[in-house]
Amino acid sequence: MTRVLHGYFRSSAAYRVRIALNLKGLDYEPVSVHLRKGEQRAEAFLALNPQGMVPALVDGEAVLTQSPAILEYLDEAYPETPRLLPGSPVDRARVRALAAAVACDIHPINNLRVLKYVQGPLGCSQDAMVAWYNHWIAEGFGALERMLADDPRTGRFCHGDAPGLADVCLVPQVVNSQRHALDLAPYPTIRRIAEACDALPAFQAAHPSRQPDAE
Repeated sequence: MTRVLHGYFRSSAAYRVRIALNLKGLDYEPVSVHLRKGEQRAEAFLALNPQGMVPALVDGEAVLTQSPAILEYLDEAYPETPRLLPGSPVDRARVRALAAAVACDIHPINNLRVLKYVQGPLGCSQDAMVAWYNHWIAEGFGALERMLADDPRTGRFCHGDAPGLADVCLVPQVVNSQRHALDLAPYPTIRRIAEACDALPAFQAAHPSRQPDAE
Protein backbone atom coordinates (compact mmCIF):
# COMPACT_ATOMS: atom_id res chain seq x y z
CA MET A 1 0.00 0.00 0.00
CA THR A 2 1.26 3.47 -0.87
CA ARG A 3 0.70 6.08 1.81
CA VAL A 4 1.16 9.70 0.71
CA LEU A 5 1.05 12.82 2.88
CA HIS A 6 0.40 16.08 1.05
CA GLY A 7 1.63 18.87 3.28
CA TYR A 8 3.85 21.89 3.75
CA PHE A 9 6.88 21.94 6.01
CA ARG A 10 5.64 24.87 8.07
CA SER A 11 2.00 23.78 8.36
CA SER A 12 1.13 22.97 11.97
CA ALA A 13 -1.64 20.63 10.87
CA ALA A 14 0.67 18.66 8.56
CA TYR A 15 3.30 18.66 11.34
CA ARG A 16 0.80 16.93 13.65
CA VAL A 17 0.17 14.18 11.13
CA ARG A 18 3.91 13.67 10.52
CA ILE A 19 4.43 13.18 14.25
CA ALA A 20 1.55 10.72 14.50
CA LEU A 21 2.75 8.68 11.51
CA ASN A 22 6.23 8.55 13.04
CA LEU A 23 4.95 7.54 16.48
CA LYS A 24 2.99 4.73 14.89
CA GLY A 25 5.89 3.63 12.71
CA LEU A 26 3.90 4.10 9.50
CA ASP A 27 5.92 4.82 6.37
CA TYR A 28 4.71 7.53 4.02
CA GLU A 29 5.80 9.53 1.00
CA PRO A 30 5.79 13.30 1.57
CA VAL A 31 4.46 15.52 -1.22
CA SER A 32 4.97 19.25 -0.82
CA VAL A 33 2.10 21.67 -1.40
CA HIS A 34 3.72 25.12 -1.21
CA LEU A 35 1.17 27.31 0.53
CA ARG A 36 2.96 30.61 -0.06
CA LYS A 37 3.10 29.91 -3.80
CA GLY A 38 -0.60 29.05 -3.87
CA GLU A 39 -0.14 25.42 -4.87
CA GLN A 40 -3.09 24.52 -2.61
CA ARG A 41 -5.36 26.25 -5.14
CA ALA A 42 -4.19 24.16 -8.10
CA GLU A 43 -6.94 22.11 -9.70
CA ALA A 44 -5.08 18.84 -9.12
CA PHE A 45 -4.90 19.48 -5.40
CA LEU A 46 -8.47 20.79 -5.15
CA ALA A 47 -9.60 17.53 -6.71
CA LEU A 48 -7.95 15.81 -3.74
CA ASN A 49 -9.12 18.29 -1.10
CA PRO A 50 -11.79 20.81 -2.18
CA GLN A 51 -10.97 22.97 0.86
CA GLY A 52 -7.54 23.67 -0.60
CA MET A 53 -5.85 23.02 2.73
CA VAL A 54 -3.13 20.72 4.00
CA PRO A 55 -2.69 18.06 5.11
CA ALA A 56 -4.31 15.49 2.88
CA LEU A 57 -3.41 11.89 3.54
CA VAL A 58 -3.87 9.22 0.90
CA ASP A 59 -3.84 5.81 2.53
CA GLY A 60 -4.51 3.15 -0.08
CA GLU A 61 -7.96 3.96 -1.47
CA ALA A 62 -8.80 6.41 1.31
CA VAL A 63 -8.32 10.17 0.98
CA LEU A 64 -8.41 11.90 4.35
CA THR A 65 -8.40 15.59 5.24
CA GLN A 66 -8.50 17.70 8.41
CA SER A 67 -5.73 16.77 10.83
CA PRO A 68 -7.99 15.88 13.82
CA ALA A 69 -9.90 13.43 11.64
CA ILE A 70 -6.67 12.01 10.21
CA LEU A 71 -5.18 11.50 13.68
CA GLU A 72 -8.24 9.62 14.91
CA TYR A 73 -8.33 7.59 11.70
CA LEU A 74 -4.73 6.50 12.23
CA ASP A 75 -5.53 5.43 15.78
CA GLU A 76 -8.55 3.41 14.67
CA ALA A 77 -7.08 1.97 11.47
CA TYR A 78 -3.80 0.93 13.09
CA PRO A 79 -4.72 -0.08 16.66
CA GLU A 80 -1.79 -2.49 16.89
CA THR A 81 0.64 0.47 16.85
CA PRO A 82 1.14 2.77 19.88
CA ARG A 83 -2.21 4.37 20.66
CA LEU A 84 -2.74 8.12 20.55
CA LEU A 85 -5.84 7.96 22.76
CA PRO A 86 -6.17 6.24 26.15
CA GLY A 87 -8.65 3.45 26.89
CA SER A 88 -11.07 5.12 29.31
CA PRO A 89 -13.88 7.26 27.82
CA VAL A 90 -13.24 9.95 30.43
CA ASP A 91 -9.52 9.98 29.70
CA ARG A 92 -10.15 10.05 25.95
CA ALA A 93 -12.41 13.07 26.46
CA ARG A 94 -9.68 14.81 28.44
CA VAL A 95 -7.04 14.17 25.77
CA ARG A 96 -9.39 15.33 23.02
CA ALA A 97 -10.11 18.51 24.99
CA LEU A 98 -6.39 19.24 25.39
CA ALA A 99 -5.83 18.65 21.68
CA ALA A 100 -8.83 20.83 20.74
CA ALA A 101 -7.55 23.68 22.90
CA VAL A 102 -4.73 23.95 20.38
CA ALA A 103 -6.19 22.64 17.13
CA CYS A 104 -9.61 24.31 17.42
CA ASP A 105 -9.00 27.44 19.50
CA ILE A 106 -5.41 28.67 18.96
CA HIS A 107 -4.37 27.47 15.54
CA PRO A 108 -7.32 28.41 13.28
CA ILE A 109 -7.07 32.16 13.94
CA ASN A 110 -3.28 32.12 13.54
CA ASN A 111 -2.85 30.09 10.37
CA LEU A 112 -1.34 31.46 7.18
CA ARG A 113 -4.54 32.44 5.37
CA VAL A 114 -5.77 34.41 8.40
CA LEU A 115 -2.43 36.17 8.86
CA LYS A 116 -2.32 37.09 5.16
CA TYR A 117 -5.79 38.62 5.48
CA VAL A 118 -4.80 40.52 8.63
CA GLN A 119 -1.78 41.99 6.84
CA GLY A 120 -3.35 42.35 3.39
CA PRO A 121 -6.99 43.57 3.23
CA LEU A 122 -6.96 44.74 6.85
CA GLY A 123 -3.66 46.57 6.39
CA CYS A 124 -1.99 45.58 9.64
CA SER A 125 1.75 46.02 10.01
CA GLN A 126 4.17 43.16 10.65
CA ASP A 127 4.40 44.24 14.30
CA ALA A 128 0.61 44.24 14.63
CA MET A 129 0.43 40.80 13.04
CA VAL A 130 3.01 39.42 15.50
CA ALA A 131 1.08 40.99 18.39
CA TRP A 132 -2.13 39.32 17.13
CA TYR A 133 -0.34 35.99 16.74
CA ASN A 134 1.24 35.97 20.18
CA HIS A 135 -1.87 37.28 21.91
CA TRP A 136 -3.95 34.29 20.88
CA ILE A 137 -1.23 31.77 21.68
CA ALA A 138 -0.76 33.34 25.11
CA GLU A 139 -4.53 33.24 25.72
CA GLY A 140 -4.66 29.58 24.79
CA PHE A 141 -1.46 28.54 26.53
CA GLY A 142 -2.56 30.24 29.76
CA ALA A 143 -5.64 28.02 29.93
CA LEU A 144 -3.80 24.94 28.69
CA GLU A 145 -1.09 25.36 31.32
CA ARG A 146 -3.74 25.27 34.05
CA MET A 147 -5.45 22.27 32.47
CA LEU A 148 -2.16 20.37 32.52
CA ALA A 149 -0.62 21.59 35.78
CA ASP A 150 -3.75 21.09 37.87
CA ASP A 151 -4.56 17.55 36.74
CA PRO A 152 -2.82 14.52 38.31
CA ARG A 153 -3.25 12.61 35.04
CA THR A 154 -0.56 14.80 33.51
CA GLY A 155 2.70 12.89 33.57
CA ARG A 156 5.87 13.16 31.58
CA PHE A 157 3.57 13.99 28.69
CA CYS A 158 0.13 15.60 28.47
CA HIS A 159 -1.58 12.43 29.64
CA GLY A 160 0.57 9.93 31.47
CA ASP A 161 4.07 8.86 30.52
CA ALA A 162 3.64 8.10 26.82
CA PRO A 163 3.08 10.67 24.06
CA GLY A 164 -0.40 10.84 22.58
CA LEU A 165 -2.89 12.95 20.68
CA ALA A 166 -2.54 16.02 22.90
CA ASP A 167 1.25 16.06 22.60
CA VAL A 168 0.99 15.65 18.83
CA CYS A 169 -1.07 18.86 18.73
CA LEU A 170 0.88 20.76 21.38
CA VAL A 171 4.40 20.53 20.01
CA PRO A 172 3.76 22.21 16.62
CA GLN A 173 2.12 25.11 18.43
CA VAL A 174 5.12 25.47 20.74
CA VAL A 175 7.41 25.53 17.71
CA ASN A 176 5.20 28.18 16.09
CA SER A 177 5.34 30.32 19.22
CA GLN A 178 9.14 30.23 19.10
CA ARG A 179 9.11 31.62 15.54
CA HIS A 180 7.66 34.86 16.88
CA ALA A 181 9.65 34.85 20.12
CA LEU A 182 6.73 34.36 22.51
CA ASP A 183 7.98 34.16 26.09
CA LEU A 184 7.21 30.62 27.28
CA ALA A 185 8.36 31.23 30.86
CA PRO A 186 4.76 31.52 32.17
CA TYR A 187 4.02 27.98 30.94
CA PRO A 188 6.47 25.66 32.73
CA THR A 189 4.36 22.52 32.31
CA ILE A 190 3.96 23.12 28.58
CA ARG A 191 7.69 23.75 28.25
CA ARG A 192 8.56 20.59 30.20
CA ILE A 193 6.26 18.43 28.09
CA ALA A 194 7.54 19.95 24.84
CA GLU A 195 11.11 19.23 25.90
CA ALA A 196 10.21 15.61 26.68
CA CYS A 197 8.66 15.30 23.22
CA ASP A 198 11.63 16.94 21.54
CA ALA A 199 13.86 14.17 22.90
CA LEU A 200 11.95 11.52 20.92
CA PRO A 201 12.99 10.56 17.36
CA ALA A 202 9.38 10.63 16.13
CA PHE A 203 9.08 14.32 17.02
CA GLN A 204 12.59 15.18 15.85
CA ALA A 205 12.03 13.67 12.39
CA ALA A 206 8.74 15.57 11.99
CA HIS A 207 10.25 19.00 12.75
CA PRO A 208 9.74 21.54 9.95
CA SER A 209 13.48 22.09 9.55
CA ARG A 210 13.95 18.42 8.66
CA GLN A 211 11.40 18.28 5.85
CA PRO A 212 12.46 17.99 2.20
CA ASP A 213 10.68 21.26 1.31
CA ALA A 214 12.12 23.27 4.23
CA GLU A 215 13.36 26.69 3.18
